[in-house]
Amino acid sequence: MSITIKTAPEIERMREAGRLASEVLAFLTAHIQPGITTLDIDRLGAECMARQGTKSATVGYQPPGYPPYPGHLCTSVNHVVCHGIPNDKPLKKGDILNVDVTVITHDGWYGDNSRMYIIGEGTIAGKRLCQLTSDAMWKGIAQVKPGATLGDIGHAIQTFAEGHNLSVVREYCGHGIGQKFHEDPQVLHYGRPGTGMKLQEGMVFTIEPMLNLGKRDVKEQGRDGWTIVTKDRSLSAQWELMLAVTPTGYDILTWSDGSPPPPAFISGIRT
Repeated sequence: MSITIKTAPEIERMREAGRLASEVLAFLTAHIQPGITTLDIDRLGAECMARQGTKSATVGYQPPGYPPYPGHLCTSVNHVVCHGIPNDKPLKKGDILNVDVTVITHDGWYGDNSRMYIIGEGTIAGKRLCQLTSDAMWKGIAQVKPGATLGDIGHAIQTFAEGHNLSVVREYCGHGIGQKFHEDPQVLHYGRPGTGMKLQEGMVFTIEPMLNLGKRDVKEQGRDGWTIVTKDRSLSAQWELMLAVTPTGYDILTWSDGSPPPPAFISGIRT
Protein backbone atom coordinates (compact mmCIF):
# COMPACT_ATOMS: atom_id res chain seq x y z
CA MET A 1 0.00 0.00 0.00
CA SER A 2 1.47 3.34 -1.09
CA ILE A 3 0.25 6.38 0.85
CA THR A 4 0.78 9.88 -0.53
CA ILE A 5 1.53 12.26 2.36
CA LYS A 6 0.46 15.81 1.56
CA THR A 7 2.50 18.87 2.46
CA ALA A 8 0.91 21.87 4.17
CA PRO A 9 0.66 23.84 0.87
CA GLU A 10 -0.89 20.81 -0.84
CA ILE A 11 -3.48 20.47 1.93
CA GLU A 12 -4.43 24.10 1.43
CA ARG A 13 -5.01 23.39 -2.25
CA MET A 14 -7.15 20.44 -1.24
CA ARG A 15 -9.05 22.66 1.18
CA GLU A 16 -9.93 24.90 -1.75
CA ALA A 17 -11.04 21.89 -3.81
CA GLY A 18 -13.07 20.65 -0.84
CA ARG A 19 -14.71 24.02 -0.29
CA LEU A 20 -15.76 24.16 -3.94
CA ALA A 21 -17.18 20.62 -3.80
CA SER A 22 -19.12 21.54 -0.67
CA GLU A 23 -20.44 24.71 -2.30
CA VAL A 24 -21.99 22.64 -5.10
CA LEU A 25 -24.01 20.70 -2.51
CA ALA A 26 -24.94 23.93 -0.71
CA PHE A 27 -26.10 25.48 -3.99
CA LEU A 28 -28.26 22.45 -4.80
CA THR A 29 -30.02 22.49 -1.43
CA ALA A 30 -32.59 25.14 -2.34
CA HIS A 31 -33.45 23.35 -5.59
CA ILE A 32 -34.02 19.85 -4.17
CA GLN A 33 -37.77 19.81 -3.69
CA PRO A 34 -40.64 17.48 -4.61
CA GLY A 35 -41.04 17.35 -8.40
CA ILE A 36 -37.44 17.96 -9.39
CA THR A 37 -35.68 15.15 -11.23
CA THR A 38 -32.19 13.91 -10.50
CA LEU A 39 -31.33 14.79 -14.10
CA ASP A 40 -32.30 18.40 -13.25
CA ILE A 41 -30.05 18.21 -10.19
CA ASP A 42 -27.20 16.91 -12.34
CA ARG A 43 -27.62 19.80 -14.78
CA LEU A 44 -27.70 22.36 -11.97
CA GLY A 45 -24.59 20.81 -10.43
CA ALA A 46 -22.75 20.93 -13.75
CA GLU A 47 -23.71 24.60 -14.20
CA CYS A 48 -22.44 25.40 -10.70
CA MET A 49 -19.12 23.69 -11.43
CA ALA A 50 -18.77 25.64 -14.67
CA ARG A 51 -19.25 28.92 -12.81
CA GLN A 52 -16.61 27.86 -10.27
CA GLY A 53 -14.09 26.89 -12.92
CA THR A 54 -14.04 23.29 -11.71
CA LYS A 55 -15.00 20.15 -13.59
CA SER A 56 -16.74 16.95 -12.58
CA ALA A 57 -14.58 13.97 -11.67
CA THR A 58 -17.39 11.51 -12.35
CA VAL A 59 -18.60 12.32 -15.87
CA GLY A 60 -16.82 9.90 -18.17
CA TYR A 61 -15.09 8.20 -15.25
CA GLN A 62 -14.29 4.63 -16.28
CA PRO A 63 -12.39 2.30 -13.96
CA PRO A 64 -11.40 -1.06 -15.44
CA GLY A 65 -14.44 -3.25 -16.12
CA TYR A 66 -16.95 -0.37 -15.91
CA PRO A 67 -18.75 1.63 -18.62
CA PRO A 68 -18.09 5.40 -18.60
CA TYR A 69 -20.16 7.04 -15.85
CA PRO A 70 -22.67 9.42 -17.53
CA GLY A 71 -23.44 11.91 -14.75
CA HIS A 72 -21.70 15.00 -13.39
CA LEU A 73 -22.65 13.73 -9.93
CA CYS A 74 -24.21 10.64 -8.34
CA THR A 75 -27.83 10.71 -7.18
CA SER A 76 -28.94 7.75 -5.05
CA VAL A 77 -32.63 7.62 -4.07
CA ASN A 78 -34.20 5.54 -1.27
CA HIS A 79 -32.92 1.95 -1.61
CA VAL A 80 -30.11 2.95 -3.98
CA VAL A 81 -26.93 2.60 -1.95
CA CYS A 82 -24.49 4.46 -4.22
CA HIS A 83 -23.59 5.42 -7.80
CA GLY A 84 -27.18 6.21 -8.77
CA ILE A 85 -27.26 7.62 -12.30
CA PRO A 86 -29.33 10.82 -12.73
CA ASN A 87 -32.64 10.20 -14.51
CA ASP A 88 -35.91 11.91 -15.41
CA LYS A 89 -38.09 10.47 -12.62
CA PRO A 90 -39.45 13.27 -10.38
CA LEU A 91 -38.64 13.06 -6.69
CA LYS A 92 -41.65 12.79 -4.40
CA LYS A 93 -42.42 13.68 -0.80
CA GLY A 94 -40.87 11.20 1.60
CA ASP A 95 -37.96 10.22 -0.66
CA ILE A 96 -34.42 10.40 0.68
CA LEU A 97 -31.61 11.34 -1.67
CA ASN A 98 -27.83 11.19 -1.54
CA VAL A 99 -25.98 13.57 -3.83
CA ASP A 100 -22.27 12.79 -4.24
CA VAL A 101 -20.12 15.54 -5.78
CA THR A 102 -16.46 15.32 -6.70
CA VAL A 103 -14.80 18.29 -8.41
CA ILE A 104 -11.39 18.74 -9.98
CA THR A 105 -9.80 22.19 -9.68
CA HIS A 106 -7.90 23.94 -12.47
CA ASP A 107 -4.61 22.75 -10.92
CA GLY A 108 -5.72 19.13 -10.64
CA TRP A 109 -6.79 18.67 -7.01
CA TYR A 110 -9.88 16.65 -6.12
CA GLY A 111 -12.59 17.55 -3.60
CA ASP A 112 -15.08 14.80 -2.72
CA ASN A 113 -18.19 14.89 -0.51
CA SER A 114 -21.79 13.78 -0.31
CA ARG A 115 -24.89 14.72 1.62
CA MET A 116 -28.38 13.38 2.32
CA TYR A 117 -31.51 15.33 1.43
CA ILE A 118 -35.02 14.60 2.69
CA ILE A 119 -37.68 15.41 0.11
CA GLY A 120 -40.62 17.27 1.65
CA GLU A 121 -41.50 16.51 5.24
CA GLY A 122 -40.00 13.04 5.09
CA THR A 123 -40.86 9.89 6.97
CA ILE A 124 -39.83 9.09 10.53
CA ALA A 125 -37.75 6.16 9.29
CA GLY A 126 -36.07 8.17 6.55
CA LYS A 127 -35.20 11.09 8.81
CA ARG A 128 -33.88 8.76 11.51
CA LEU A 129 -31.68 6.88 9.04
CA CYS A 130 -30.24 10.07 7.56
CA GLN A 131 -29.44 11.55 10.98
CA LEU A 132 -27.90 8.38 12.37
CA THR A 133 -25.76 7.90 9.27
CA SER A 134 -24.39 11.41 9.68
CA ASP A 135 -23.70 10.73 13.35
CA ALA A 136 -21.96 7.46 12.45
CA MET A 137 -19.68 9.31 10.03
CA TRP A 138 -18.75 11.80 12.74
CA LYS A 139 -18.14 8.97 15.23
CA GLY A 140 -15.54 7.68 12.77
CA ILE A 141 -14.06 11.12 12.15
CA ALA A 142 -13.66 11.66 15.90
CA GLN A 143 -11.16 8.76 15.98
CA VAL A 144 -8.78 10.43 13.54
CA LYS A 145 -5.39 11.47 14.91
CA PRO A 146 -1.78 10.41 14.41
CA GLY A 147 -1.21 6.94 15.85
CA ALA A 148 -4.85 5.88 15.65
CA THR A 149 -5.63 3.08 13.21
CA LEU A 150 -8.02 2.59 10.34
CA GLY A 151 -9.63 -0.13 12.44
CA ASP A 152 -10.45 2.46 15.10
CA ILE A 153 -12.45 4.43 12.53
CA GLY A 154 -14.32 1.40 11.23
CA HIS A 155 -15.05 0.06 14.71
CA ALA A 156 -16.53 3.37 15.88
CA ILE A 157 -18.85 3.54 12.87
CA GLN A 158 -19.87 -0.11 13.04
CA THR A 159 -20.61 -0.20 16.77
CA PHE A 160 -22.64 3.00 16.58
CA ALA A 161 -24.63 1.82 13.54
CA GLU A 162 -25.31 -1.68 14.84
CA GLY A 163 -26.19 -0.25 18.25
CA HIS A 164 -29.07 1.51 16.47
CA ASN A 165 -30.07 -1.62 14.53
CA LEU A 166 -28.62 -0.40 11.25
CA SER A 167 -26.33 -2.42 9.00
CA VAL A 168 -23.04 -1.30 7.44
CA VAL A 169 -22.45 -1.84 3.72
CA ARG A 170 -19.06 -3.54 3.40
CA GLU A 171 -18.44 -3.54 -0.35
CA TYR A 172 -17.67 0.20 -0.54
CA CYS A 173 -15.37 2.34 1.56
CA GLY A 174 -13.65 5.66 2.02
CA HIS A 175 -10.38 6.31 0.24
CA GLY A 176 -7.27 8.40 -0.01
CA ILE A 177 -7.50 11.33 -2.40
CA GLY A 178 -5.30 14.10 -3.80
CA GLN A 179 -4.41 14.62 -7.44
CA LYS A 180 -6.02 11.26 -8.09
CA PHE A 181 -9.67 10.44 -7.42
CA HIS A 182 -8.91 7.24 -5.48
CA GLU A 183 -5.66 6.63 -3.62
CA ASP A 184 -4.59 4.44 -0.73
CA PRO A 185 -5.62 3.82 1.96
CA GLN A 186 -9.00 2.17 1.77
CA VAL A 187 -11.03 3.33 4.78
CA LEU A 188 -13.43 0.58 5.83
CA HIS A 189 -16.54 1.47 7.83
CA TYR A 190 -16.31 -1.62 10.02
CA GLY A 191 -13.44 -3.27 11.87
CA ARG A 192 -11.62 -3.93 15.09
CA PRO A 193 -9.91 -1.25 17.17
CA GLY A 194 -6.14 -1.18 17.05
CA THR A 195 -5.94 -2.97 13.69
CA GLY A 196 -4.96 -1.76 10.25
CA MET A 197 -2.69 1.03 9.15
CA LYS A 198 -1.68 3.70 11.64
CA LEU A 199 -2.65 7.22 10.72
CA GLN A 200 0.01 9.89 10.27
CA GLU A 201 0.02 13.63 9.77
CA GLY A 202 -0.52 14.65 6.16
CA MET A 203 -2.76 11.76 5.16
CA VAL A 204 -5.91 12.92 3.34
CA PHE A 205 -8.89 10.62 2.86
CA THR A 206 -12.66 10.40 2.87
CA ILE A 207 -14.96 8.81 5.43
CA GLU A 208 -18.29 7.90 3.81
CA PRO A 209 -20.35 5.22 5.55
CA MET A 210 -23.37 3.68 3.83
CA LEU A 211 -25.94 2.39 6.32
CA ASN A 212 -29.09 0.38 5.62
CA LEU A 213 -32.35 0.08 7.56
CA GLY A 214 -32.43 -3.61 6.64
CA LYS A 215 -29.69 -6.10 5.92
CA ARG A 216 -26.28 -5.05 4.65
CA ASP A 217 -26.44 -7.10 1.43
CA VAL A 218 -26.31 -5.15 -1.85
CA LYS A 219 -26.51 -5.91 -5.56
CA GLU A 220 -26.20 -4.18 -8.90
CA GLN A 221 -29.51 -2.91 -10.27
CA GLY A 222 -30.23 -3.54 -13.92
CA ARG A 223 -27.46 -3.46 -16.47
CA ASP A 224 -26.11 0.07 -16.28
CA GLY A 225 -22.90 -1.15 -14.64
CA TRP A 226 -23.09 1.36 -11.79
CA THR A 227 -26.29 1.52 -9.69
CA ILE A 228 -26.01 -0.41 -6.42
CA VAL A 229 -29.14 -1.16 -4.37
CA THR A 230 -30.04 -2.99 -1.16
CA LYS A 231 -31.05 -6.59 -1.86
CA ASP A 232 -34.04 -6.32 0.48
CA ARG A 233 -35.00 -2.88 -0.92
CA SER A 234 -34.61 -1.28 2.48
CA LEU A 235 -33.66 2.40 2.70
CA SER A 236 -29.97 3.29 2.53
CA ALA A 237 -28.16 6.51 3.43
CA GLN A 238 -24.63 7.86 3.06
CA TRP A 239 -22.69 10.94 4.15
CA GLU A 240 -19.15 11.80 3.11
CA LEU A 241 -16.51 14.30 4.16
CA MET A 242 -12.87 14.66 3.14
CA LEU A 243 -10.32 15.36 5.87
CA ALA A 244 -6.62 15.68 6.61
CA VAL A 245 -4.78 14.20 9.57
CA THR A 246 -3.18 16.98 11.64
CA PRO A 247 -0.58 16.78 14.44
CA THR A 248 -3.37 16.63 17.04
CA GLY A 249 -6.40 15.28 15.21
CA TYR A 250 -8.15 16.09 11.94
CA ASP A 251 -9.09 18.98 9.70
CA ILE A 252 -12.30 18.84 7.63
CA LEU A 253 -11.49 19.97 4.08
CA THR A 254 -14.95 19.77 2.47
CA TRP A 255 -16.50 22.67 4.33
CA SER A 256 -18.33 25.81 3.18
CA ASP A 257 -21.08 28.19 4.20
CA GLY A 258 -24.21 26.08 4.21
CA SER A 259 -22.55 22.88 5.40
CA PRO A 260 -24.72 21.00 7.92
CA PRO A 261 -23.35 21.61 11.44
CA PRO A 262 -21.58 18.75 13.18
CA PRO A 263 -23.42 16.93 15.97
CA ALA A 264 -23.25 18.10 19.56
CA PHE A 265 -20.62 15.49 20.50
CA ILE A 266 -18.12 17.12 18.07
CA SER A 267 -16.30 20.30 19.06
CA GLY A 268 -13.39 22.35 17.85
CA ILE A 269 -13.44 21.57 14.11
CA ARG A 270 -11.94 24.07 11.71
CA THR A 271 -14.58 25.57 9.43
